[in-house]
Amino acid sequence: MLHKVLATSAIALMCGLSSACADAVNKAIPAATVDAPKARALASETAVLAGGCFWGMQGVFEHVRGVKKVVAGYSGGAAATAHYELVGTEMTGHAESVQITFDPRVVSYGEILRVYFSVAHDPTELDRQGPDSGSSYRSEIFFTSPMQEKIAKTYVAQLGTAHVFGDPIVTKIEKLDGFYAAEDYHQDYLIHNPTAPYIVYNDLPKIDALKRVFPTMYRDKPVMLTAAR
Repeated sequence: MLHKVLATSAIALMCGLSSACADAVNKAIPAATVDAPKARALASETAVLAGGCFWGMQGVFEHVRGVKKVVAGYSGGAAATAHYELVGTEMTGHAESVQITFDPRVVSYGEILRVYFSVAHDPTELDRQGPDSGSSYRSEIFFTSPMQEKIAKTYVAQLGTAHVFGDPIVTKIEKLDGFYAAEDYHQDYLIHNPTAPYIVYNDLPKIDALKRVFPTMYRDKPVMLTAAR
């Protein structure tokens, strides 16, 4: 975690103690034109997304209505290398990711992706997010079904055609081969460490943005993984 501690100084210089980079993560974007209908959905579905440090990604989606559980973990590499210190070498193929279990009758996969692209991370940054750099911090969607693949690819094309972002979207879209939960001390890290400088400057503004940009999707009390187990 040393890289996160060192990055805090740079974040503070860029953002200032009060603004906490809020202006960088408050952009509303169009809804997905292709999405799964809620009326015909099953009671539970899983999405796996990578977009920088999993502390913030987990923290954001734990505040989304309809989400039942969010696990921080690793995707893209082998089970044997799904360990924090190994993933940090950038040689495992893994990305820090989150496994989101949600009720698609309440929040659709397309809506999950809308939060992902707008307030959870910056999809135009290649192999980095904010102060963190390396392929383990890449932007990637790991689809778990043909429908998820269709929705994700269509949405990326939609956002690209509309020039929603100033730079091209670099998000990779690949089939999920495996998700491996991270070490226990990473789970609900944002909730347990709300005053940590890295969280204050880099991740809490994303939750504020979720509340501000998508008030109907936001819930004040997060669904903690420890409570869901």
